This record gives sequence, C-alpha cells and structure tokens, in this order.
Amino acid sequence: MRDIDFKGAFVLGGFIFLGLGLLGFFIGSSAIKFKEFERTVTVKGLSEKEYPADIVLWPIQFSAGNNDLPKLYETIEADADKIIAFLKANGFEEAEMNASPPGIIDKLAQGYEKSRIEFQYYAAQTITVYSNKIDAVRATMKKLAALGKKGVVLSDGGYQGATEYLFTRLNEIKPEMVEEATTKAREVAEKFAKDSNSRLGKIKSASQGQFSIDDRDKNNPHIKKIRVVSTIEYYLSD
Repeated sequence: MRDIDFKGAFVLGGFIFLGLGLLGFFIGSSAIKFKEFERTVTVKGLSEKEYPADIVLWPIQFSAGNNDLPKLYETIEADADKIIAFLKANGFEEAEMNASPPGIIDKLAQGYEKSRIEFQYYAAQTITVYSNKIDAVRATMKKLAALGKKGVVLSDGGYQGATEYLFTRLNEIKPEMVEEATTKAREVAEKFAKDSNSRLGKIKSASQGQFSIDDRDKNNPHIKKIRVVSTIEYYLSD
C-alpha cells in the first residue's frame, strides 16, 4: 500500500515539475518577446520654409514745436494732412491709415527753465499704415525724404516705432509642414533601423513641436522663416 502511495506521489511530483518547467519556459519566452517588442527609437523631423509676410504695420511718427499752442495744433494737423496726401499718392487708401491723437508736452510745466528751451510746447503724432501691400510700403519708405522737404519733422520712435511684418497664413501651411516633418522623421528612423539590422515598426508615440515664425535675417524682416519639429518614437523588431 505504501509502495502504491509512493509511486503515485512520485508521478504526481513529476507532472508538477514538468508543468512548472513548461510554465517557466513560456513565461521566459514571453518576457523575451515583450522585451523585444519594447525596443524603440526616437527621432526628430524638421520642416523649415520661407514665406513673404502678408501684413505690414508701418508707423510714421512726426513732431513739431511752438510757443503758441493753437499754432502748434495747426502745424501738427497740417503735417498729418501732408503725410496722408503723400501716402495716397503712393497707392494707399485712407482705410489703410490710422492716426493717433497728438501728444502735447509742456516743457515749462515739467520744470524746464524758459531760457534753456527753444519752444515751450512740443507735439508728437503717429500715422500707422496697416496694409497687405508689402512691396508698396517698402518702396514708399525710400521716398520719406519728400516729406522732410515739405517741412515735416519725422521722428525716430525707437522700438515702438519699428515697422512690423506679420505672417497670418499659418493655418494654411500647417498640414504640409507637419507632413514633411513626419516624413523626414521616418526617413531618419528607417536609416537607423537599417544600420542596426532591425525592422521599423509602428509609431509608439508622437508629438508636434510649436511652430516658430522669425525674420529670415535683420535686413529682410519682410521674409519669414517658419519651422516646426516633430518628435516620433517607433517600435523596432529583428
């Protein structure tokens, strides 16, 4: 009776050992396959293009001085009329112009000594051209000396008076640039897979960077350089 029980236990133990061995084999095999499946490569694809700006903001600042305030207003109004006529003569419409209210400074009220100033009152005003006529604006800028010959004192407004060129058609070019960035990223991934004797699999994750719009260079702010980088992670397999 004991021999039968011993043999049964031995057989049962053998089956259990065999089962554990097979289970360990399949678990180990699955782990290896899972590990291989998790092999990835992360690549970046760049799309960079140049486009002309489509909107320009051109501020024309001018100033005048006088000891007689009413006459100062007359002068600044006359100068504004000269600038508007000048712009119209160069192909711009009044709807493309916007005149800010004149700013008046009283030098005496600011504590200046009367003997040290030429004029008590100074006025400054800006007429801003908002237009899609980029080439016309750039050509007209070169003719500003004509206003000086008419007695208009043009001012350098510094950073605030700088001409600004805008590119507003980003949504139109986004699909094409994203496609190009993605294609270039895949080309890099395929080259890596080939060099490492692997096969390129599906995309594990992907992210699109922000679009950036910059001047091509400081001498050509009317030409914009637009770029975007796509980052894509691919699976690799043997």
